[in-house]
Amino acid sequence: MPLWVFFFVILTLSIGAHCSPSPSLPLRMRRYADAIFTNSYRKVLGQLSARKLLQDIMSRQQGERERNQEQGARVRLGRQVDGMWADQKQTALESILVALLQKHSRNSQG
Repeated sequence: MPLWVFFFVILTLSIGAHCSPSPSLPLRMRRYADAIFTNSYRKVLGQLSARKLLQDIMSRQQGERERNQEQGARVRLGRQVDGMWADQKQTALESILVALLQKHSRNSQG
């Protein structure tokens, strides 16, 4: 509750003590103070829900970015593994060919 509302209520109650107010005046002041509190409370709740919605949206976007980065890392790792596997296959084939050529040259000489 804003501070000015508190002072306004205190001032109204102190003025009411010096004069004879109508019986409905304190009831109206109470309802007025309740309305101010309710409006302020609704504003705060609205701000909280908007903040929560914004945080949810931001966390979803962050999660999507992280998933995309993970997928990119997996693709890069897969390409590196494929490249290493291709190099190993090339080396193995070359060594087999060298061995076959050596065996063939020995058989043709002997």
